[in-house]
Amino acid sequence: MLSTGIQGRVVPTAYTVVDLQQGTTEWLEWRRQGIGSSDAPAIMGENPWKSAARLLAEKLGSARPLPSNAAMERGVVLEPEARRRYEALRRTRVLPACLQSNRHAWLRASVDGLEAGGNAVVEIKCGESIYRKMADRRQVPRYYIGQLQHILAVTDLPGIDFFCWLPDRPGIHLRVDRDARYIARLLEAEQAFWQRLVRQRMAS
Repeated sequence: MLSTGIQGRVVPTAYTVVDLQQGTTEWLEWRRQGIGSSDAPAIMGENPWKSAARLLAEKLGSARPLPSNAAMERGVVLEPEARRRYEALRRTRVLPACLQSNRHAWLRASVDGLEAGGNAVVEIKCGESIYRKMADRRQVPRYYIGQLQHILAVTDLPGIDFFCWLPDRPGIHLRVDRDARYIARLLEAEQAFWQRLVRQRMAS
């Protein structure tokens, strides 16, 4: 069953497309009021740079989010061109979107590209390190699995495209299938994290 989302876009009823622009103050507040795909690896203990405890402290406001670095900022700059390369490869049109689950209000995802009919979604990476790993191993690093499966939990899609690109290098495209067992564990861990966060906010 489908419903009409913002800007006349038709989206599956698994989620709602929220009318927000990524990177704005309103978007940051929306993210703070839920659990996003980039939070998933920390909650699952798979993020080598951030623990679940650190993430909790950031969402409670007792710790500042880790600052972006030059590589992250470069990735943001390169993303629009990477999206165009992906569109040419897949012969489809995708747009960044903010998605909120209709099953769990706290379950959210800011995706790099969503096909207008909601039938395809892509995660884009434009970093030197991830490009080298993808080129060498042709598989998604473990610390991104939670992020991808979280997006699939929100969208209810059977798979997600993972696209890596850098200037003057060929794009690398991989398809990651939905892992129902992983998603079950992920949602259990995320719900427990969210309940803990809500309790601590109410107590403060």
